[in-house]
Amino acid sequence: MAVADSIRSYAGKMGPSWVAGAIAAGPATMATLITAGAGYGYSLLWVVVLSTVAGALAQYLAMRLGLLTEQGIVGVVEDYLGEWWAWLLVVDVVLASGVAQLVIMNTLASVSATITGMDAWVWGVAWAAVLALGLAGRGYNLLETATKVLVAAVVLAFIASLFVVPIDLGAAAGGLVPALPGGSALVAAGILGGAVHITLITMHSYTMRVKGWTESEYKLATFDIGASMLVAFGIYSVAIFLVAASVLTQPSLSTVEAAQALGPLVGENARWLFLLGLGGAAVSTLGGNTIVPPFVIADKLGWGTTVDDSRYRALLAAVALLSALGAVIGGQVLGQLVLVLALGTVGTPFAIALVVYLLNSPAVSRPTGTLTNVGGVALLLVSGALAANFVREQIAGGVNPLSGSVLAFAVLLGLAMVGLLVKYARERFGRGSTAVESAS
Repeated sequence: MAVADSIRSYAGKMGPSWVAGAIAAGPATMATLITAGAGYGYSLLWVVVLSTVAGALAQYLAMRLGLLTEQGIVGVVEDYLGEWWAWLLVVDVVLASGVAQLVIMNTLASVSATITGMDAWVWGVAWAAVLALGLAGRGYNLLETATKVLVAAVVLAFIASLFVVPIDLGAAAGGLVPALPGGSALVAAGILGGAVHITLITMHSYTMRVKGWTESEYKLATFDIGASMLVAFGIYSVAIFLVAASVLTQPSLSTVEAAQALGPLVGENARWLFLLGLGGAAVSTLGGNTIVPPFVIADKLGWGTTVDDSRYRALLAAVALLSALGAVIGGQVLGQLVLVLALGTVGTPFAIALVVYLLNSPAVSRPTGTLTNVGGVALLLVSGALAANFVREQIAGGVNPLSGSVLAFAVLLGLAMVGLLVKYARERFGRGSTAVESAS
């Protein structure tokens, strides 16, 4: 009974990890899951399941840093590493989330146009205005409430789609056995990259600060992560993947085209459920992503990170309104997501390295356990390998201004991580030497 009471109590108070989960459960992740299911059948189901665990672990590490320092991540980095490191993190976050903002708006405008028949640019302006008025007017509390409702509705929509799409349970069970079919490595990297992303890691400390959470809410914050990333995001990912693996056979489909293709294959019910789920995911993701650049910029400039500070409110409104430009991009969403994936994948290892370093520094109020550190290092190695593979893939196609920019940024962040490792080693070695000298 006590456990049930605790769960009911936590369920009414959770929120920050749902905002992060809403970004994870967005069009980029959906596009990657569709590509994986349509191109390789059920064989990558194990990667989908693994991604939910990895995403939850990344959020847990970010949660520990936010709760145990009671600061935003940029402020902690500046206090314990210096201003240069803080600015590098801000640039990393703004690039990844800014480009994602435009592509997500393009997806949302395309879905809205498909459903209503109105031009996509009209929907882009309308959704940007809704974002600006809603977020700048009501702030985080409105976003959190809308996010929980939308994510729950999206999960239910995709669960419902499983009942109208024929699933081969035997083949799906076989997909839980780790294996990588030929040519699937990049797609598998995309699935993992959608759950472990720099925007999700960096925003978590700020959303918890807005909620007023401190170290005393540690159990609540942990429950929040489990409910949103492991349960809600996990169901979302598995459901989309199973639908795509069951009935789609064209890996080059965009997310909107995949929804349209479901109509003649398994009926209009599945098509509309998929479209509504895609639209809801795009709305919740766009709202969550909008607050990320203002959080880190305001923190670096010493501003408040709530709408009570007029400077933060103006910055939030500006980001929301600028996202309307994404609606005029046009073209295939999957092609545009290459850039989003590149910047996100390249930038994520640096954010993880900072979090792991800070969790083992005087910045936190309690020591980090061995198991947590092992998980953090494993995440760093996996995300680093994904980033290296992606950059190598881009360069293999020839160095152009885009791939060259990605390469230059990757090299800069790689050098920064090497510097961070050297700094940590010197600090540990220095403490050890001091202790030996004192004992002698």
